[in-house]
Amino acid sequence: MTFASSTRPRPAGPRRRRGPLIPTLLVLAAIVVIVLILAQVWTEVLWYQQLGFVEVIRTEWGTRALLGLAGFLIMGGAVWWSLSYGYRSRPVYAPSTQEQANLDQYREAVEPLRRLVLIVAPVIVGLFAGGAASQQWATIQLWMHGSKVGTADPQYGIDLGFYLFTLPGLRFVVSFLLAVTVLAGIAGVATQYLYGGLRIGGPKSDTPRTTKAARVHLSVIGAVLMLLVAANYWLDRYSILTKTREKFEGAAYTDVHAVIPSKAILAGIAVFVAITFIVTAARGNWRLPLIGVGLMVIAAIAVGGIYPAVVQRFQVQPNQQDAESEYIERNIEATKAAYGLNDVDVQPYSAVVTAEKDALRQDAETTASIRLLDPQIVSPSFKQLQANKNFYQFPDSLSVDKYTIDGKTRDTVIAVRDLNLAGLSAQQRNWTNDTTVYTHGYGVAAAYGNTTAPGGAPAFWEADIPSTGDMGPYEPRIYFGPTSPAYSIVGVPEGKAPWELDYPGGSTGSVNTAFPTDTVSAGPDIGNPINKLLYAIKFGSEQILFSDRVTSASQVLYDRSPRDRVAKVAPYLTLDGRTYPAVVDGHVVWIVDGYTTSDQYPYAASRSLENATTDSLTETSTTIQALQPKTVNYIRNSVKATVDAYSGKVTLYAWDPEDPVLKAWSKVFPTSLEPVSKISSALMSHIRYPEDLFKVQRTLLSRYHVTDPAQFFVGNDFWTTPDDPNHARTPQPPYYLTMQMPDQDAAKFSLTSTFIPAGEGARNVLTGYLAVDAEAGDVAGKPSSEYGKLRLLELTSNTSVPGPGQMSNIFSTDPDVAQELNILSRGGSTVVKGNLLTLPVGGGLLYVQPVYVQAAGTGTSYPLLQRVIVGFGDKVGFAATLDKALDDVFGGDSGADAGDKGSSPGTPTTPTPSPTATPTPGATATPTPAPTSTGTPATARADLDKALKEANDAVAAGQKALADGDFAAYGAAQDRLDKAIQDALDAEARLGE
Repeated sequence: MTFASSTRPRPAGPRRRRGPLIPTLLVLAAIVVIVLILAQVWTEVLWYQQLGFVEVIRTEWGTRALLGLAGFLIMGGAVWWSLSYGYRSRPVYAPSTQEQANLDQYREAVEPLRRLVLIVAPVIVGLFAGGAASQQWATIQLWMHGSKVGTADPQYGIDLGFYLFTLPGLRFVVSFLLAVTVLAGIAGVATQYLYGGLRIGGPKSDTPRTTKAARVHLSVIGAVLMLLVAANYWLDRYSILTKTREKFEGAAYTDVHAVIPSKAILAGIAVFVAITFIVTAARGNWRLPLIGVGLMVIAAIAVGGIYPAVVQRFQVQPNQQDAESEYIERNIEATKAAYGLNDVDVQPYSAVVTAEKDALRQDAETTASIRLLDPQIVSPSFKQLQANKNFYQFPDSLSVDKYTIDGKTRDTVIAVRDLNLAGLSAQQRNWTNDTTVYTHGYGVAAAYGNTTAPGGAPAFWEADIPSTGDMGPYEPRIYFGPTSPAYSIVGVPEGKAPWELDYPGGSTGSVNTAFPTDTVSAGPDIGNPINKLLYAIKFGSEQILFSDRVTSASQVLYDRSPRDRVAKVAPYLTLDGRTYPAVVDGHVVWIVDGYTTSDQYPYAASRSLENATTDSLTETSTTIQALQPKTVNYIRNSVKATVDAYSGKVTLYAWDPEDPVLKAWSKVFPTSLEPVSKISSALMSHIRYPEDLFKVQRTLLSRYHVTDPAQFFVGNDFWTTPDDPNHARTPQPPYYLTMQMPDQDAAKFSLTSTFIPAGEGARNVLTGYLAVDAEAGDVAGKPSSEYGKLRLLELTSNTSVPGPGQMSNIFSTDPDVAQELNILSRGGSTVVKGNLLTLPVGGGLLYVQPVYVQAAGTGTSYPLLQRVIVGFGDKVGFAATLDKALDDVFGGDSGADAGDKGSSPGTPTTPTPSPTATPTPGATATPTPAPTSTGTPATARADLDKALKEANDAVAAGQKALADGDFAAYGAAQDRLDKAIQDALDAEARLGE
């Protein structure tokens, strides 16, 4: 018996063995990918761990991952099931119709790729869905941790927590499931049609157009889709309470009486249609669902569209003011609650426009504190006088704060001397210098806000390197600031000389320092080989691997902007556009205001944060930003954050613990927030009311100061923020001032703004003046009970007070002002008008504007305060000092000396000039009388040109003398300037003869 061999014959040639090259390359590629991912992911973990906020990244990434996975599985699974079921339930024999015959070629083309499509298509749509779902991590977390607010909405009587937390989560789930159902339905219809389960065209026959399996398949998807549509309609009934319309937000008369009922009817019809789909799945008749879908379309048009339009046209519009009154009142009340405007102290103010002697006597404290130093203009002065070296930098917009000096509280313009590597020469730029030598800025410069040094330069009470002044001892090294390098590596092993530059020491050599990494943690450790490799990849710097300055004692500092650091550890906050420094408890700290926001507050007005916070300051500054471009209808300054400029430590204080949104986030991140009780007294005295919140509130108050629904509907008393006279077509920013409102007992550190009538062609006259108590704590750190108190002066219509634009025009056309400023500017110097301040004093509104002069033709010139313009009504004062300008207006009684707030406004502090120097900004020395001169116009023209050149030369000489500290030379330059101005005035007079 013969048996066939059970083994296959071997091929004739030798067996080819697979080489190790391809597996090796694959392994290496996987290692590279893993390392690249770790260089971005693990370094972030190290950064959060070092700061003590690892729970933030763990919670956010974990939530994103779970949502992404859930979205992927739900979407991918639904599409896979629909494709798979459609194929598995296909008829054994496709109907013999021309339509199916035409599909044969497509079936044959798809068949080789069918298994691949069955896997790839669900994966692709699943990845997109997972990515979209992961973006909703904040919505889901708020849904999970939100609680009741304690206030009910006026329409349904439901707690507002439902709208702030639950409704957004429900809408996301319903919208996501709708997308899943639609894509699964498309996949099912396509598969059933391709394989014959569904016929669309062709002649009528006894053969059903769908197989039983296809009918069940598509009917189930249709039923689910209709149920989700019903849920969407039902949720629309609640979302309509945040509807935006032309005059006001929220559900109006037509919405309440027509739209909301129609949404409920459409939801019921959608449920009915879903039932018809279920019946079809069981009984096999498509007529019912088709009728149901048709009924829903007709109902959507008739009930959802035509009926509300009819109600609006014939019931509301003929009596719209009365019909909408109740709902406008809801909008007003909700808006005030949502934006913190419930307790605005509104006072009628009958402002006088005639300046009278003794009018300022009761406002002496305010006039003595008027801030003459414009923080937007004097940055070049800070740079020229205090930067010391080109690699130190001050921001282009400085900060206004208050400090106690010699027992008196003084408004202060302050700035940090930050590091800017762009200031180094090309020969100094290399990896070692950029990363390990030039690692930090140094100290602060602080000047009085209401006084100047000789010649109009800032009067610094804290200055120089090393720091000297009245600030007291503090850690001056600035490792974390807005312009700090992208990354620095600090730390020196024990026994080695430090190499980080503190400041140049002149002939004695540079003064270096070593960051104490053994006692202070400012960044992740970078001493071990793995971290070196990861950070070398992250920053694209192989020097990190091979430099001898990266040692076991090294730390790497990055993400150093205070605003960016707070944004990373508190991703749920919207941050104020300004970060300001303060010297607190021996440290320089950056203070950042954080806002919790929502767009789901029923009936509250919606506003774009970007539009509300854009003004001339954000348009011209590179360091001050408008808020992000998102629309909200609820905002709270719920968090005060600090960033230590030395260690980079971030601390978040729950400033408004009653804020329901913050309460929810404090449950999401239970270890991130510190209570207000942890704020030190020194820090409390420097916390101030945030500018961006004030801007948003003034935007709302321009309309919502009107509380009568009828008047609100008419809208003839709406206001607007005036444009900045110095920057056309951009709103004027608010200003920090120490001032006294009419109902206050003493002057307070405040944030102020003005209003003028709204509308094209409206007169530029004042209609309102808004101020908020900006001082969170007194000099002892005791919290102020008045902090955040908004006071609104509504100007009565019996007098017309010039607005900022009108007053600026009055200043510009005043003969004395125009003539002298014209001479200074024609002499080659640049005349710069400072911020136009408005203060309620003397029974009216006082305008004060400092005027700066900057010499031309030199790269080291900077603006000096030379004149002050004052306006009250239509009367203008123009002088070298504020005292004299006020005397011009009020007849020799400025009352400033009674303020007891330090030197009189505009008078110098230290250093004391020589007897020949002029002790006030601008020319106050008595010039030598010019001799009477006669001659031809040509002679007068020559004299004018000579005088203008002499004026410009004198300004430049004065600036150089101040920079050199030569006050005798400065006094002589001021005398030259006075004489040149007088000569120019005389020459102009002769030209006019």
